[in-house]
Amino acid sequence: MGKRSRQRQKAQHAGRDSRDSAGWGAGYADIVKENKLFEQYYKELGLVPEGEFEQFMEAMREPLPATIRITGYKSHAKEILHCLKEKYFKDIQELEIDGQKIEAPQPLSWYPDEQAWHTNMSRKIIRKSPLLEKFHQFLVSETESGNISRQEAVSMIPPLLLKIESHHKILDMCAAPGSKTAQLIEMLHADMDVPFPEGFVIANDVDNKRCYLLVHQAKRLNSPCIMVVNHDASCIPTLEIDSNGKRDVLFYDRILCDVPCSGDGTMRKNIDVWKKWTTSNSLHLHGLQLRIAVRGVEQLAVGGRMVYSTCSLNPIEDEAVIAALLEKSEGALELADCSADLPGLKWMPGVTSWKLMTKEGQWYTDWSEVPSSRHTQIRPTMFPPKDPEKLASFHLERCMRILPHHQNTGGFFVAVLVKKAPMPWNKRYPKLRKDTKSSSLAAQAGGSEAASSQGDTPHLPPEGSSERVEGNSQEEKVDKDTEEEAPEGASLPQEASAKSEGVCGPPPLKKMRLFGYKEDPFVFLTEDDPVFTTIQSFYDLSSNFPKLNVLTRTHEGKKRHLYMVSKELRNVLLNNSERMKVINTGVKVWSRNSEGEEFGCAFRLAQEGIYTLQPYIRSRIIRVSVEDIKVLLTQENPYLSKLEDEAHAQAQKIGMGSIVLKYIPNPNNPVEPQCSIQLCGWRGKTSIRAFVPRNERFHYLRMLGVEVFRDKQGLGQKRSDREKEGKVEVEDAVEKEEEGAAEKEVELDLENSNENGSSEPKTDCGDKETSS
Repeated sequence: MGKRSRQRQKAQHAGRDSRDSAGWGAGYADIVKENKLFEQYYKELGLVPEGEFEQFMEAMREPLPATIRITGYKSHAKEILHCLKEKYFKDIQELEIDGQKIEAPQPLSWYPDEQAWHTNMSRKIIRKSPLLEKFHQFLVSETESGNISRQEAVSMIPPLLLKIESHHKILDMCAAPGSKTAQLIEMLHADMDVPFPEGFVIANDVDNKRCYLLVHQAKRLNSPCIMVVNHDASCIPTLEIDSNGKRDVLFYDRILCDVPCSGDGTMRKNIDVWKKWTTSNSLHLHGLQLRIAVRGVEQLAVGGRMVYSTCSLNPIEDEAVIAALLEKSEGALELADCSADLPGLKWMPGVTSWKLMTKEGQWYTDWSEVPSSRHTQIRPTMFPPKDPEKLASFHLERCMRILPHHQNTGGFFVAVLVKKAPMPWNKRYPKLRKDTKSSSLAAQAGGSEAASSQGDTPHLPPEGSSERVEGNSQEEKVDKDTEEEAPEGASLPQEASAKSEGVCGPPPLKKMRLFGYKEDPFVFLTEDDPVFTTIQSFYDLSSNFPKLNVLTRTHEGKKRHLYMVSKELRNVLLNNSERMKVINTGVKVWSRNSEGEEFGCAFRLAQEGIYTLQPYIRSRIIRVSVEDIKVLLTQENPYLSKLEDEAHAQAQKIGMGSIVLKYIPNPNNPVEPQCSIQLCGWRGKTSIRAFVPRNERFHYLRMLGVEVFRDKQGLGQKRSDREKEGKVEVEDAVEKEEEGAAEKEVELDLENSNENGSSEPKTDCGDKETSS
C-alpha cells in the first residue's frame, strides 16, 4: 500500500478510536483551534467547574502528551519497566535540548504497578537527540513485539473498571483498533503459568477492514483465548454453547461497550474535530449508542458488569444514554460506585440535568418543547427523566467524566453497570434449534458468576404478538440471525455435518450476507488425525495435550500451519458457525517445513505459540543460559561449540530438527532476568539456530542488557567490532508492513550466515494466509 493510501485510510478512521494511539506532537499549526458553538454549548451546560472554563479550553488547545503502557500479562513486564527506568528515563532527566531541560516521563498515578507512563516529548524534540532517538526506537520495536502499547491515558480506564478475572467470558462490542482489547487479553492472562485460562475475549467490530487492524493488535499478544468477529454491534447475534451435552445461550461475565461517538474529547489530538464539531453530531449518534448499549446488557450475565464509555463530554451521548438504559431496565441494572477503584484519578461526577441545543443555537430543556418537525432528529430519551424520585434512584452521579485540564489527558466519559436481574423484555425462552430442550436454559453459560433466571435471553416477543419494546427495534434484526429463517429443520443437516467434521465454515448466504474478505474455514483436527502421529512421538507430548483444540485453515491438501484455541472458544466456534462471521482466532503453534520429515516430523514449532505449547512438550528442550541466548540471538547459525558446556552437552544428545530453547531464571542472581524465556530453535548438523522474529530478538537482547540501536550513520563499521562492545546495530528498518498483514519471520543477518553447513529447515516465511 502506498503512503498516500495509508494516509487516506487513517483520515477515514480518525473518529472514535483516535484516542487509542497516543500522539507525539503534531504539525497542525495551520488549523485554528476555535469553535464558538462548542464554547457556547459547554459554557451553558456547566459541566466544567466554576472558574475553570478558560483553563479547560487552554488544555483542549494543547497537544496531547504521549502515553505508553507496558503489557501487564507477561512476566516480562517487570523487566521492561526496569529497562525503561534504568536505561532511558534516568538519562532523559539530565538532558537539555536548545537550552531547555527535557521533562522526564512520569507514571500515571492511577494506573497499577507503574505500568503506564506519559511524556510531553514531541517528534521534533526526539529527532534532535540521539539519546531520545534510541528511546523512540525502543518504543517502536517493543510496540511491534507486543510488549508496549502506545495508548492514550483515558483509553486505559474502561478495562481497569471491568475487574477482569481469568475465568471471565468477555465481549468487546466495538473493539477496533484494539488497544483496550489488548488490555482485556492481558488481564485474562495475568498468570503466565496457565496456558489456557478458562475465560476468553470475543472482540467485535462492524467495519470489516478495521477487523484486520484488530487482528494485528491482538496477535502481538499470542493468546489462544481471543476471537475477532465482524458484526453490527447493535444487533450482534446471540451465541450458543454446549453445556454438559445440552445447548445453552452464551451470556458474558464482562462486556466493554465503547461506542462510536462525536469525539469532542479527542480535540487535543484529532484536530479535525475543531472544524467539524456541531451539536447535531451527538443527536445523530444517540440512537445508535442506545441500541448498542441495550444489546450489550441483553447479553450480559446476571451478576456481570458492563462498562459504557465514550470519548465525548456531551451528556446527550453520555448520561442520556445511561438514564434511558436504566429506565428501560426497570431495576434490572444499577450504576456501580467506582469512586474508590482508581485512586489518583481525578474525575467529575455525572450530571442529573442537562439540555439540548440544535446547530442553529436553539435550546430545548424538555421533550414537550420540541416541535413535531424535529421529532425525527430529537428523541425523548435525550432528555433527563422527569420524575425526580426515579432520577435520584438512578444515581447518575456515579458516572465519571474526565476533563482534560485536571490531569493533562483527553476528555472521556465512563459508567459501570451491574446486572441484578434479567431484562424485563426477556420473558420467554429463546428459540434455539429444533433439537434443543427448554430445560437446558436453566443455567447460564458455564463459568458465569451467578445463575440467571431461565428467560434472560435476547429476543422479541413471539411472532404475531402485539408486544413491542420501545427502542429495541434492533432485535428484529437479531432474530434473523439467531432463529431459523428457513423452513423448520432446513439448516440442521448442514450444521450437523459441519460439527461432526469439526469444521466451522463461513455462514451460508441465506443466513448472512458475506462481505469484506472471504475467510478460510476453521477446521478442527480429530484426536486420531495422522498429523499427530509424528508430532506426538517427535516432541513427546504429554497425555493431557488437548488435541481437539488444534485447528487448521484448510479443508484439503497439506496442512501448512496448525493453531490452538482454548476449550471454551472451540465450544463457541463449533456451535455458532452459521450465526457469526469469525475473522481470526487461535495462536499458531506449528508450521510445516520442507526438510522436517527426514528428521522425524514435518512440523516445526512456531515462536508465536511457544508459551502456550511448551508446557505439553517433554523432549527436545535445551536449557540455556544468558550467554547462550546472546549468542543465539546475535549470530545466525552459531556452531554448537559456541554454547556453554551444559547447553552444548544437551544439544549433542538431541537429533536434528525443531527444538525449544528454555531459560529458567536464577533467583540468586538478580542481575539476570527474573522471568522465564522460551525460544523456538533448530538443531542442525553442527550448528544451532533461533527462529525468533526480529523485534522479539531485540526485546530479549534488551532484557539481557545488550544495547540494540539502528545506527543511521556508521553503517560501514565492522559488525564484529560492534559485537565486541556488546552492541548489536542493525540497518534501517524497511517501511513497516501494512497493518493487518500476515507477519513474516525476519532473522538478524549478523554473522556465520550459512558457512557452517547447517541443515536448517526451509520455512514458509513468506506464506500469507488471510488471518494466520
